[in-house]
Amino acid sequence: FDLIHNQFDFLPLTYSRLVNTPVLTTIHGFSSPKILAVYKKYNRACRYVSISNADRSPELTYEATVYHGIDTSGIPFHDSPGGDYLAYFGRFHPDKGAREAVEIARRTGKELVMAGVIQDHRYFEEHVVPAVNEGRVQYLGSIGPDRRNELLGNARALLHPISFDEPFGLSIIESMACGTPVIAFNRGSMPELIEHGKTGFLVSSVEKAVSCVERLDEIDRRACRTVAEERFTKERMAEEYIGLYTKLLSV
Repeated sequence: FDLIHNQFDFLPLTYSRLVNTPVLTTIHGFSSPKILAVYKKYNRACRYVSISNADRSPELTYEATVYHGIDTSGIPFHDSPGGDYLAYFGRFHPDKGAREAVEIARRTGKELVMAGVIQDHRYFEEHVVPAVNEGRVQYLGSIGPDRRNELLGNARALLHPISFDEPFGLSIIESMACGTPVIAFNRGSMPELIEHGKTGFLVSSVEKAVSCVERLDEIDRRACRTVAEERFTKERMAEEYIGLYTKLLSV
């Protein structure tokens, strides 16, 4: 890390001086506390963009927050769920709450259909496999866009009981684009993505998530789709970046 830092620490500053234009850098989360020192060093040369307000460091200066965008035209809207199951779509790692999702489904008596990459095999074997063997959970493996749309669109809700301050959550906006509300633990960027009581529920525990499963009929699935189309499209994201480039080039 230090070697890379020392060899390349001149590049953004040198480029910025040559063209007399600041470098626009989007920070997609902080992979390690160590990386913050690099960003701090380039604070004078770079203009930083965060992917959520929650994922900002008070030690850095930001130009803007630009939320991720998706191609909503490739995600069919489901005005009603095609099944009576809950969905989990994400990495199988303690951070993402697969264990909590299994528990929420167990307590509500709902089937849970899960998909995603297994990052922590020990965690998966301990907390997911037993439920799969008992027939309470279905695991689809790692899936592509078509099966993702089917999984999310036909679900009663997406469960997102994270245990870390997530910078963003693409599965959240993909689910809303399908028309499917999200029940998420209220951490990180979740309150920026989910409107409590409108596109899903923000909760603080398994118990509260369970109670919200009973309230899913309160959510208008069309409202979920509308929010995705208004706030989280690739076109909106591109427009915001073009606006930033124009602003910086005109200085």
